[in-house]
Amino acid sequence: MFKTLLAQGLPAPAAEQADVADIDARFQPLLAYTPAMFLRTLLNILLGAAGVVSFIFLLWGGLQWIMAGGDKEGTEKARKKITAALIGLAIVFSAYALLYILRVLFNIDLIQIDIRQIA
Repeated sequence: MFKTLLAQGLPAPAAEQADVADIDARFQPLLAYTPAMFLRTLLNILLGAAGVVSFIFLLWGGLQWIMAGGDKEGTEKARKKITAALIGLAIVFSAYALLYILRVLFNIDLIQIDIRQIA
């Protein structure tokens, strides 16, 4: 109903005008976020997701090995999948360990990079 009134050029009701005027207060917490916070969160999500995906592939390869039932080709496929999953897990854990070692030993925190806001 209000949208049709606004489309006709009539002023919005006072309650709706108060909501529009109060928009800065509602979005004030978003102004506290910096690009570095988004980057840190994205990096943590990507590392976590990569670890979970690698673990799922490890489980999938194990099930494939069990269901191969001694078939040489099925067992070989499962072995390759397990090997790839273990390499993926090693890469993810190594990346996280490298970031941790840099933070502890050299006081370089690559996860909490200070990126200035553009505006």
